Amino acid sequence: MKSLKILFLVMALFGAMITLSAQKTVVKVYPKHGTIVKTVKKPRVVVHKKTNFYFSDGVWYKARGRNYVVCAAPLGVKVRNLPRGNKVVVINGRKLYKYKGIWYKKSGRNYIVVNV
Repeated sequence: MKSLKILFLVMALFGAMITLSAQKTVVKVYPKHGTIVKTVKKPRVVVHKKTNFYFSDGVWYKARGRNYVVCAAPLGVKVRNLPRGNKVVVINGRKLYKYKGIWYKKSGRNYIVVNV
């Protein structure tokens, strides 16, 4: 009887651990170009050709009044760091980095948006 109680207790704890780990899985949906958002989490301001762009979690924005509009990554713009989850791809001997459909190449300490 005692071993049966211990078995049920272990099974309950194991089930609770599985449930907790399943709740930590987060699926991020990235907005389409032209989507207007009110706030951006910790945006980095990047000035490119006299225009301010905002870069946060791999998504590029432009300011419109008090809101932000999702836009395409400007070609040639430089960023210091890429978000986690970027993929390294070798094309014709060139090492490129891809994140959410945007291609980057490493140049010194920066990453530059390129067209592939």
